[in-house]
Amino acid sequence: MPRLLLTVPEAAEALAISRSKLYELLASGAVTSVRIDGSRRIPLTALEAYVSKLLTERTAA
Repeated sequence: MPRLLLTVPEAAEALAISRSKLYELLASGAVTSVRIDGSRRIPLTALEAYVSKLLTERTAA
């Protein structure tokens, strides 16, 4: 079964961006996350939604 939640470093690697850039995206609300006992996790669906949004904006421009 694939993992549903990723750590910040894993999510940053999946997007091929730095951890600090991912934290900026999280702070702005561009990528959503959840907290589990103080640990931040990013749902795989949140990454897919972010990439989909980027592609939609690109084709609309």
